Amino acid sequence: MKTVKFTLDGRQVEVEAGTTILAAAKAQGTFIPTFCANEKLKPYGSCFVCVVEVEGRANLVPSCATAAADGMVIKTESERVQKARRTCVELLLSDHFGDCLGPCMSACPAGIDIPGFVKHLALGQDREALELIKHNMPLPGVLGRVCTRPCETACRRHLVEKPIAICHLKRFAEDSVSDKGQEYLPQRAAASNKHVAIVGAGPAGLTAAYYLQLLGHQCTILDAHEKSGGMVRYGIPSYRLPRNVIERETAVIQKLGAEIRYGVKVGKDVTLEQLEKDYDAVFLGLGAQKATAMRVEGENLEGVLSGIGFLGAVSKNESYKIGGKVMVVGGGNTAIDAARTALRLGSKEVSILYRRTRTEMPAWSEEIEAAEHEGIKLEILAAPTKIEKKGDGLHVICIRMELGEPDKSGRRSPVPMKGSEHVRIVDNVIAAIGQGVDATMCPDLKLTSWGSIDADLHTGRTNRDKVFAGGDCVTGADIAVTAVAAGRRAAIAMDQLLMGLPVTGDAKRYNHTMGKLEQIPKAVVEKFEKKERVPMPHLSMDQRTSTFAEVETGFEALTVREEARRCLECGCRDAHECRLRTYAGQFSATQTAFSGECRTYHRDDSHERIVYETHKCIQCGTCVRLTDEILGTNVMGFVGRGFTARVAPALDRQLAMVNDKGLDLIVENCPVGALTFKAAPVPTLAPHFKR
Repeated sequence: MKTVKFTLDGRQVEVEAGTTILAAAKAQGTFIPTFCANEKLKPYGSCFVCVVEVEGRANLVPSCATAAADGMVIKTESERVQKARRTCVELLLSDHFGDCLGPCMSACPAGIDIPGFVKHLALGQDREALELIKHNMPLPGVLGRVCTRPCETACRRHLVEKPIAICHLKRFAEDSVSDKGQEYLPQRAAASNKHVAIVGAGPAGLTAAYYLQLLGHQCTILDAHEKSGGMVRYGIPSYRLPRNVIERETAVIQKLGAEIRYGVKVGKDVTLEQLEKDYDAVFLGLGAQKATAMRVEGENLEGVLSGIGFLGAVSKNESYKIGGKVMVVGGGNTAIDAARTALRLGSKEVSILYRRTRTEMPAWSEEIEAAEHEGIKLEILAAPTKIEKKGDGLHVICIRMELGEPDKSGRRSPVPMKGSEHVRIVDNVIAAIGQGVDATMCPDLKLTSWGSIDADLHTGRTNRDKVFAGGDCVTGADIAVTAVAAGRRAAIAMDQLLMGLPVTGDAKRYNHTMGKLEQIPKAVVEKFEKKERVPMPHLSMDQRTSTFAEVETGFEALTVREEARRCLECGCRDAHECRLRTYAGQFSATQTAFSGECRTYHRDDSHERIVYETHKCIQCGTCVRLTDEILGTNVMGFVGRGFTARVAPALDRQLAMVNDKGLDLIVENCPVGALTFKAAPVPTLAPHFKR
């Protein structure tokens, strides 16, 4: 047997003459990426992602089609090689039209596997749905009620009629398991003998504790309040979020081993420096619990309350005394919650004063509508300028506004109208115009110009090596699911610190997308029949305003199955195996590096078992070569010439019309998700959180 000797990445290698560089590298355990190379087929050399550098040659060479030769000096990794591979992948991405993940999943800050858990619910697998949700988010009962649903905003079902009721379904997964007297308690890793202090038992802190406990670390949660939940308890009324839901999801975290110490204030009862000394790591989930001032004269008078202060007081005592006439100032969710809460406490006249129009209100539209249905008056384009206390109540001097030019947020700025001052007489004013972060209890911690904690948004790490932070205390007041996502990311990064690894945070994966809703071709959804979204049942109007009972009463099981079956199952069936996605992440490629004409959406599902999505094909030619070299039948071929050439079923027919022999082999060897089996589900995340 004749052999050749050469140098591969600085090592002397000897192989049989005629062996390709790719095969020789593989035998040595050296990975070289490739799309078109296939051990069953002759070398092809079309994709060029397998290029390597050979000393003395001006151009890079395709390792799959170049035989190793005596004396060669080969580099499989160099800056030049990496750049060439990235370019090849980006060229393929520029002509690849598809989604790696469902758009709902991509839009979810916590990355919850939405298509996966919705499919479980459609099949009646409630516990499996809950397990999958908890891979990324441990508070489905809470967030299923209070999340503002960015996932539903992105849902492609919008293009048919209305989005899937994702949050209602998420709530059902947790409620149904709990209602059966069960709970999902995942298995913990072996104890690491590491201890973590977590400050704050809100969404970020509870989430960090959940995942750190799963990873084997012992957590002690310190909270200034007497109960868990943070702002979801003390900033959201119980008619939206029953307290027993918070209790049972907190109890799961405690059963995993976390200890919670209530009534402990950092900066007063214990210092950050002491926590750093006593624990192996510290996580700060302080929230944003400092009310923003209105900056009007008289706002400190008796009877003027802050929105979060008012909601916090009512959370502790739902018989809290409030006046008969209440004015709420603000347009966010806290303002709506405060107004609806005042109504339930017995106020006869409740109004919301907002300086812009209803369109600009940041509050959730469903909550605004609910407030109006309950009799709360919305007064737009008005703002208070002064508050005076007189014998008949608080005299609020207000002024009318008109919209001027857009400000930094993109919204048109409210401009006072001269001569429009008028007086409103009320018993209480509730100011709900924003929340800030109070991090003064943590000296020597670097803060941003906004007063929030300066922490890496991916890892949560602060300027103090052992201290991490996440949630509202880093981002400013935000939605709960964002805090949950931050808690999980920080847990992963803290685990790396505790295990002596580089702190890089959760690994990021490349995700291709078809684009925003308005960019999606009609062909993507035209086969789906209209089927209206199942409405959430509510308490009757006369039952609502006299009680703090939960307004949304929840779906029945049959309703859940019906609603879950509306899911379009967006996302690629080959997402976990797709080489294009893997290499795009490996080479930090982007889908927008090259612009120009891109293939259009075309899905051939005429075959009873197999679907061909031509918009995902990367022209590697593997299916055509399998047809020609192995099968010897008319299955797949090239149609057209040059740039417009496309891989298609033989003679450009429908897939159902070609010879079926060997088609399974072709599907199994497709390196991307262009050819897939219909029975294959959209892949889900693993249902367990592991290191």
